[in-house]
Amino acid sequence: MTSTAKLMIGITLLTVPTIQYGGYFLLRSLIDPGSGYMANPLRQNLFRAGHAHAGVLVILSLLCQLFVDQTQMPISIGWLVRAGVPLSAILLPMGFFFSVLSPSATKPNRAIAI
Repeated sequence: MTSTAKLMIGITLLTVPTIQYGGYFLLRSLIDPGSGYMANPLRQNLFRAGHAHAGVLVILSLLCQLFVDQTQMPISIGWLVRAGVPLSAILLPMGFFFSVLSPSATKPNRAIAI
């Protein structure tokens, strides 16, 4: 494993507490009837999807660090993969979450394009 892969894996692992807090937030929202979470199926679905995508993409980005080390691709393409996949683990769920910030949202706003 190269030092670049170790660096990127370390940086990527810093996102894990954020994903764990997201799970805690979802659990608290389910328990608290005043949160309005259960009253809005769209918000439930997008929050759940955002949390799931974050977890899966972080695991994928950890694997991609190892795969890039094993390939013969140009350094610039390698960095695009090394940074792009972890970045997608942040941006994709952000689009889900920010598109229904309002508890009374009936459709996603333009943030879904993230």
